[in-house]
Amino acid sequence: MQSSRPFSGLLCAALLGGCAGGATLSDGERPSIGGLTAYAPGFAAVVASDARVERLADGFTWAEGPAWIADGAYLLFTDVPENRIHRWSETAGLSVFLEPSGYAGSDTAALREAGANGLCVEPAGTVLMADSGSRSVERLDLATKTKTTLARDFEGRRFNSPNDVVRGRDGAIFFTDPPYGLKDLDDSPVKELSFNGVYRLDADGRVHLLDDGLTRPNGIALSPDGRTLYVANSDPERAIWMAYALDTTGAVTARRVFADAGDLVGNGAPGLPDGMAVAADGTLFATGPGGVLVFAPDGTRLGRIETGGPVANVAFGDDGRTLYMTSGSLLARVRLQIAGPATAR
Repeated sequence: MQSSRPFSGLLCAALLGGCAGGATLSDGERPSIGGLTAYAPGFAAVVASDARVERLADGFTWAEGPAWIADGAYLLFTDVPENRIHRWSETAGLSVFLEPSGYAGSDTAALREAGANGLCVEPAGTVLMADSGSRSVERLDLATKTKTTLARDFEGRRFNSPNDVVRGRDGAIFFTDPPYGLKDLDDSPVKELSFNGVYRLDADGRVHLLDDGLTRPNGIALSPDGRTLYVANSDPERAIWMAYALDTTGAVTARRVFADAGDLVGNGAPGLPDGMAVAADGTLFATGPGGVLVFAPDGTRLGRIETGGPVANVAFGDDGRTLYMTSGSLLARVRLQIAGPATAR
């Protein structure tokens, strides 16, 4: 989740005309936007060539962190600069679910963005939050809308601004911590860590550093078997996705570059490696230059889903065959030929 918007995202959001409130669109007002680009024949088996990219709502400053809530059939997503979580459903449309979503204090002088960013649904009526503004990992109870802090520091030093989060089958929590939520980013006077990390938070509260070598660790996702951790690096100078092999304890045993989008950066393709979602068969949907890049499990670039602007993050919803996309000032979706994991349905 790029939001927290690298500065290229700031420009794109401005060009799209985002505003704070947000507005849902009725069935008759939902235009087809963007399009599809195939890089390999296998793309048609993932997204039909005539699939419609549909705009559902717009008017956001920087939409992020979509998460499908199956119990209730609705989508939650964040607007990080506006410090809100929105709720959208087919029947009820758009509403504000939580405000503030992140930092609730008045001293925002050191913050670039005060809101929560990435969300991850848990099985017990709760959602994990990468709370960029509060510089912590939180658990949100959906019924009471109360937050519980799970972690806020590594070895006594405050996190930078947690950006995205994913939960393993055993309850371990993986998250990224770039500096996007801080004014002046790496040069922020309140930045206590000299690096931007990828972490694992265990059920006992211990935080383990998995990688401190990425300049802008951002989106994060797990393979269906939980043994590969994917991390996007939203640096235009190194626009890559890493794949980390995990053992049964969640420790990293090997690492490799899974895919590289350096050839797509710029060239009229807004966006950088950001949020991700992994289908049940291992197909990876990764936001990046020009939209959502679709990769086969072996890293082959199959195609791209485009909204016409930068896409920050994605999530499976409905019956698992709909991909929801938070894209700058708007919320969009497209039907797929394949399904997300069972937990997303």
